[in-house]
Amino acid sequence: MRPQPLHLITTTAIPRRTVQPSKSGQLMQILRDRGALTDDDLHRALALHAAKRLRLADILLTHGMVSPADLLAAEAAVWRVDVIDPVSHPPDAALIDTLGAEVCLRDSLLPWRQFGGSTVILTTKPDLFRRYEPDLTRLFGPVTMALTATDQLHTALLSQHKPALNHRAETLVPEAESCRLWRTEPIRRAAIALGLAALLLTLFAPMVLAAILAGWAVLTLALTATLKAAAAITELHARLRYPAIADPPTIARMPCVSIMVPLFRETHVASKLVKRLERLTYPREQLDVLLVVEEEDALTHAAIAKDGIPPWMRVVTVPAGPHKTKPRALNYALSYCRGTIIGIYDAEDAPDPDQIARVVHRFYQRGPQVACLQGILDFYNPRTNWLSRCFTIEYAAWFRVVLPGLEKMGLPIPLGGTTLFFRRAAIEVLGGWDAHNVTEDADLGIRLARHGYRAELLPTVTGEEANCRALPWVKQRSRWLKGYMMTWAVHMRSPRLLLRQLGWWRFFGFQVLFIGTLSQFLLAPVLWSFWLLSLGLWHPLGHMPAPMFYAMLALFALSELVNITVNAIGVSGPKHRFLIPWVPTLMLYFPLGALAAYKGAWELVTKPFYWDKTTHGLHEDASAVPITASAPRPHRS
Repeated sequence: MRPQPLHLITTTAIPRRTVQPSKSGQLMQILRDRGALTDDDLHRALALHAAKRLRLADILLTHGMVSPADLLAAEAAVWRVDVIDPVSHPPDAALIDTLGAEVCLRDSLLPWRQFGGSTVILTTKPDLFRRYEPDLTRLFGPVTMALTATDQLHTALLSQHKPALNHRAETLVPEAESCRLWRTEPIRRAAIALGLAALLLTLFAPMVLAAILAGWAVLTLALTATLKAAAAITELHARLRYPAIADPPTIARMPCVSIMVPLFRETHVASKLVKRLERLTYPREQLDVLLVVEEEDALTHAAIAKDGIPPWMRVVTVPAGPHKTKPRALNYALSYCRGTIIGIYDAEDAPDPDQIARVVHRFYQRGPQVACLQGILDFYNPRTNWLSRCFTIEYAAWFRVVLPGLEKMGLPIPLGGTTLFFRRAAIEVLGGWDAHNVTEDADLGIRLARHGYRAELLPTVTGEEANCRALPWVKQRSRWLKGYMMTWAVHMRSPRLLLRQLGWWRFFGFQVLFIGTLSQFLLAPVLWSFWLLSLGLWHPLGHMPAPMFYAMLALFALSELVNITVNAIGVSGPKHRFLIPWVPTLMLYFPLGALAAYKGAWELVTKPFYWDKTTHGLHEDASAVPITASAPRPHRS
């Protein structure tokens, strides 16, 4: 087993005093003498350094005060060390294996070669080298520092360790909690067996089949409606009981926050994304934005290069691999992140400007068990057509009413795929994202709960683009539902272990959320078939006892009342109040979900890891306007 240097593995935050005053003074003087730094920028950088206790190099680069080449040359002069290009002069691969390629990426260290009994360690951060030196000495014996450029360090690592980094990105989640060993053949055999059983029952006992399907559909309808109503009541009670907005705490030193934005074939939105993220008010020197792009995605790379990106953003290229999925890209890019808080945005996102600060303050207020914060997702094009209106209503009810209620009820919540923020320590303990799960967000929400962590909803809004064309909507929803099926199956491999980890209450909630949701989509035609009775037509269960018939009618009416009420509450804010008259039309919207469920079930058997890509950037009518006014009121808890 490769040695694991504890200090290198566990440390993620930059200490308060990282640069010796003499060295920082020399660095600034050299840059100034060489004409690489103006007097105004010098004073500004020193003021930021004194006030925020950040690395001078990060301040200078983030604000574009100096070029990376000028800074590297000045640092070499200050520290009196060599600058080495590991691309032209490749490192010893065995030395990298000793430290670990992922540690090299995260800590900007590259064991290069051995000379005269000493191992030369390349770094891009000379002021932090002493911090790592004891562990490096323990691994390699005497070490000597040399400098290199960040892009050269990354290129040299990839040239020799691309397969290893790819494998790590695909297998970061422990095998027992991943779907990567999913086998379609047993699922196919089970599907065939169920199909044959249904056919036999249809031919020889249609009443029995109808009773089984209708009974399960009615039971899951009752459970999901009850859970939704309970969540809504819990959330409304919390708003009434804790109406005050807590003052944000004073934080002596704001942490570095890394934001990963996976992009794949996003030529329509790349330039708009940069403009939206530029509206974030969090200090630039403490914001680390990574545009994560697949190596083979030449179009997105070209779109980013054409418009350029600010110094506080950077592109991380994900090496080509057999699975081009969002969670795989996130796992790979995680090693590049500098922050102690890790955030996720999608390509078309338009977050509230103060969102990052609110995330930092909430994490500061909460203990380490709150490992994840989920923002509210909304749509900036609800007026495009009827489908976009219904999608907006659905999202408003889910993110403003149902999810906050479930969280306050202590249940595990299936996360959304964006506006997610994690404590880095927690996400590393969990092993990142399951690279093979097409709803890695929902899966991660359950894994958080299994390992004793909590996720909370944060009342800050990110605008997205509503998928408002029928066929793309079905494709997107089929991926989500297929992922729900796979997530349930993976976590139910060992029901006893899951029950022990979650407890009875959260285990029950998990079953209702996943099995209930899937059953309602898959068995929706069974429930719709009862309309035949109202038309005087034949139905297999048309001769059920009258009390049972009326009880079922009452359940249908109550469940629809719950749906209408929750959806209306979701869009009751000033921004979306115009959608209230459209709430009853969701009865005509959800049949699309049944089609998506059948497509997802078919793909679960035929191509479980297929990622049906959603195209963004088609409807931009109001993308510049964050939807803050209709967020639920923050309250003390």
